[in-house]
Amino acid sequence: MKKFNIRKVLDGLTAVSSSSSSAAQPGTPRDNDVVQETLQSEHFQLCKTVRHGFPYQSSSMAFDPVQKILAIGTQTGALRLFGRAGVECYCQHDSGAAVIQLQFLINEGALVSALTDDSIHLWNLRQKIPAILHSLKFNRERITYCHLPFQSKWLYIGTERGNIHIVNVESFTLSGYVIMWNKAIELSTKTHPGPVVHISDNPMDEGKLLIGFECGVVVLWDLKSKKADYRYNYDEAIHSVAWHHEGKQFVCSHSDGTLTTWNVRAPAKPAQIITPHGKQPKDGKKPEPCKPILKVEYKTTRAGDPFMVLSGGLSYDTVGRRPCLTVMHGKSTTVLEMDYPIVDFLTLCETPYPNDYQEPYAVVVLLERDLVLIDLGQIGYPIFENPYPLTIHESPVTCCEYFADCTAEIIPALYSVGSRQKRQGYSKKEWPISGGNWGQGTQSYPEIILTGHADGSIKFWDASALMLQVLYKLKTAKVFERARGKDEKPSTDIVEEDPFAIQTLSWCPESRMLCVGGVSAHVIVYRFSKQEITTEVVELLEVRMQCEFSEVESPDPGGEQTPTLLTSGASASPQESEPPVQPSTGNNSSDGPRDNIPCLQVRSSPLKQSPGYQVELVIQLVWVSGEPPQQITSLAMNSSYGLVVFGNSNGLAVVDYLQKTLLFNMGMSELYSPSEPYQRQLRSPRKPRQPSGAFCDSNDGSIPSEDRCKSPTSGSTSPCNSDDERKQNFIEKVKVKSRRFSKTVANDFAKMSRKISSSGEQKSDQGKAAARRNKKWGICRAMFALRFYAKDNSFTRSRSSSVTSIDRESRETISSFHFCESYPRKTESLVSPCLLVGTTQGSVIMVALSLPPGADQRLQQPVGISSCGTIIRLKGGILTMALLDSTGALLPPSYEPWHDPNSSDEEKLRRRRPASSPSSQEGQDSQFAVLCSEKQAKVVAVPSQTCIYKHSITETSFVLRADVVQMGGTNCIACFCANGHIMTLSLPSLRPLLDVNYLPLTDMRIARTFCFSNLGQALYLTSPTEIQRITYSQETCDNLQEMLSELFTPVETPEAPNRGFFKGLFGGGAQSLDREDLFGETTAGKASRSLAQHIPGPGSMEGMKGAASGVVGELARARIALDERGQKLGELDERTAAMMASAESFSKHAHDMMLKYKDKKWYQL
Repeated sequence: MKKFNIRKVLDGLTAVSSSSSSAAQPGTPRDNDVVQETLQSEHFQLCKTVRHGFPYQSSSMAFDPVQKILAIGTQTGALRLFGRAGVECYCQHDSGAAVIQLQFLINEGALVSALTDDSIHLWNLRQKIPAILHSLKFNRERITYCHLPFQSKWLYIGTERGNIHIVNVESFTLSGYVIMWNKAIELSTKTHPGPVVHISDNPMDEGKLLIGFECGVVVLWDLKSKKADYRYNYDEAIHSVAWHHEGKQFVCSHSDGTLTTWNVRAPAKPAQIITPHGKQPKDGKKPEPCKPILKVEYKTTRAGDPFMVLSGGLSYDTVGRRPCLTVMHGKSTTVLEMDYPIVDFLTLCETPYPNDYQEPYAVVVLLERDLVLIDLGQIGYPIFENPYPLTIHESPVTCCEYFADCTAEIIPALYSVGSRQKRQGYSKKEWPISGGNWGQGTQSYPEIILTGHADGSIKFWDASALMLQVLYKLKTAKVFERARGKDEKPSTDIVEEDPFAIQTLSWCPESRMLCVGGVSAHVIVYRFSKQEITTEVVELLEVRMQCEFSEVESPDPGGEQTPTLLTSGASASPQESEPPVQPSTGNNSSDGPRDNIPCLQVRSSPLKQSPGYQVELVIQLVWVSGEPPQQITSLAMNSSYGLVVFGNSNGLAVVDYLQKTLLFNMGMSELYSPSEPYQRQLRSPRKPRQPSGAFCDSNDGSIPSEDRCKSPTSGSTSPCNSDDERKQNFIEKVKVKSRRFSKTVANDFAKMSRKISSSGEQKSDQGKAAARRNKKWGICRAMFALRFYAKDNSFTRSRSSSVTSIDRESRETISSFHFCESYPRKTESLVSPCLLVGTTQGSVIMVALSLPPGADQRLQQPVGISSCGTIIRLKGGILTMALLDSTGALLPPSYEPWHDPNSSDEEKLRRRRPASSPSSQEGQDSQFAVLCSEKQAKVVAVPSQTCIYKHSITETSFVLRADVVQMGGTNCIACFCANGHIMTLSLPSLRPLLDVNYLPLTDMRIARTFCFSNLGQALYLTSPTEIQRITYSQETCDNLQEMLSELFTPVETPEAPNRGFFKGLFGGGAQSLDREDLFGETTAGKASRSLAQHIPGPGSMEGMKGAASGVVGELARARIALDERGQKLGELDERTAAMMASAESFSKHAHDMMLKYKDKKWYQL
């Protein structure tokens, strides 16, 4: 039954009522008559498509040597399957329990997984989206080890109690055959042997099962006679066991770093004991113990010495040494260091048969954060070049951008420059994991994903056709000087770690311009070039941003009073009472606080720039009077105008990157006109004397705007006055009007202060000032991190109607920009370049741009900029803005076509395409401004600036990400809310088209990386190492099966090894075993029902009956019902016939009895 959603109805009524009321206003066009909306609810459906990246928290691994498919299990119950490049698959166990072991049914298209919740599952890999066919849940025993022999349908299950159970993988039922631990060890040990850590059958005799117990006991069990043939005892615990392919020897790895080799028929003592990494004493004593050897594999070759591969076993005195994989081949021992701890490894061999020469050719090493393949066939054991996109997490991802249906030329251009960045020294062989086939989807438009990272790098990924491949990597940290040691770290850093981390990106695929904002309050502008250049001096522009605000404060209990007075603008003049420190020093000075110093030092030596993205300009915000610059909260760039705009809590700045000049630097209050109805009352960012650590307080609104915020050019006093002047000003202001302070706000910030900033008090005055600055900066960073840049993995949903109580009471901050060509004012009749500015308090401000008319004059004359005031206000912070024409078509920002800045002279003579000149538009309103905030969306007619449509998106939550996207030849708004809902709204009428409760916000990683793109595509970082792509397009969902890759391909199983004439004659070959006769119900009987519970999976017939839905499901259920009815009718007919036969038989017997006693008297009976 479909769930009734009253909220959709209410939202629809709200949209209809608002549209009808606004349509009645004079001068407002009836847009239903003009704009024909084609998008309907049936065009939308939400589903996951593919997952890219390294499997997070990997725990186990398996390989199918015939299908050449690799499977990786994780601690969260996920399965990732890999084939050739571009063939990937993700599936998830419903329980979410960790995967402890995986076993392929080799060349059968099936996989068995064992989980920590003591369940085993059979996966069907013959379909594009694997499904569970059967599950078996153990109730009384814990699973520790599984073994499935090649070409066998009987799975051995070892448990924590030391017992071994046998499961039929076809029916997933338990056999009555059980190997009990006490029968296996008998009197060989006096205590319990511990859990089963290894099970394997003798390669030459399937009737012999080798069982390894944790305590060090190994038992060779005869399956037919149900008794132990041999028992092998060693003092150290066992971690793994490996057979020689001839079945006469096996090797055990132990917890003291030793390897013991045993002859099968000589159980008394090991044939050999070696400690690969132990120091051999000269006096013949036992070597010093080493770390445990967690796993060993023993592989033979036909033409040479065998390979012994092991992990662990290093000496305890190797402190700080990286994890190692050891390869022992003949007399040589090679130690291969790994970047991360080893989770598991597998040796890839030419044959799937364990009784033949293995011929190993590679080793797959699963690390905690990487997957490495080592080539055993080449000298030095080089690694294979990994074709999978497993390096997303090479440095933590801090931001994401997704561009679908971008220009077709950009991917080849990025690939050509990125191919030169590839490392050398890889193996020359092809990637050995080569199974599966690519999908046959019709989706052919180019898609690019940009990821910004904590080390300052940016990666460009080709995401076309549900694949992911890295194209190009840009390292922004090369622009800055690096500290050589920890002691040389600049004291001007505003972040302790990752000072080069990418915070926000602005990329124009058409012009190939890139603008990057970092956490150290820096912005870098890049141009794309195919030529290599050397930049002698990096262009640098330092910007001084601060907000002037004279605040009334309560005096300190100690009598000291230091009110704050900040200025807005580009003024960099030193303050009278606090002389600045020289920028070259970059350190604290005893003469005064830091001033005019950037957080990072730009490189002074020549910079060699390879083909690709090259630095055009570096913009840095500087310290102001001991205060660090505020982090950049929004960034935008326009290649046609040659402008970069960025903003933070102090205001916004516009930079001309062509002329390398600062054009506009304005505080928040200056963006509003004096008679602005939406003007906010700014609050001071600094409250150094509040014991609660609060920096924001309410204002009563009576203080004039001139006193609240002043420009340095408006004749304001010096930002720093003497203590006497401050006290006098404070007394006078208190006499004029008493100040009201919000206790609620103080309490909120006291809590934040206690969590974020240190509570220790400094004794000296200089220490107190530093503590106050750190406290203020910590709170401010926490406020912005909540919405944009938090790195923690926890999030508590607010019960309030806004983002947080902090954001409600905090001062206004720039949250979004949008370059456009529109009408700056209501009275305008000409379209001209404009900039829309959105704030965290819901104001949308129009800024007019006046560009020089010609391309030649553009480089000589300055660009004029003027604020036109607020056009409208919304609830919540502004997230996205866009412009539509009168027909509802999207008006994208203008751009300059790309040309190589370092090309030949003929190419340089190409003139820049000038910005479009003002043009006249007929009619009063010829454009629609689409505005979306954290709470609602509005469509405003321009130039009349009247709201014609509005829609309340959410009341109990807030929107984290919103984008205006193209879909089905038209446009819509896509929103992702903190309560997990994904919604789409039509344009321009804002009709709800989709509302799905998809993903509750569990950590800030999702909020930081979630982004929508055109044609119904979206993505987010589902774990620190993985990107999850989703679609909200019905068409993509319908074609998803064709677009997905295939894992299983029909391949013939290799022929079994030839036993040879003499081995067949004298019985020296492999001995087969009729397991069906041994483990079947006829011989072994039935297992206890309470031991394990069989659960049909959704991929089985029983599960398909239960999961059928829709019309097909109804038909299937009707067909099943008819079959069942027919079956019942047939049974009824049979019962009726049986009853009739019984009645006839009874009648016959009764007649016979009557004839027998008919003529007899009663005394003759």
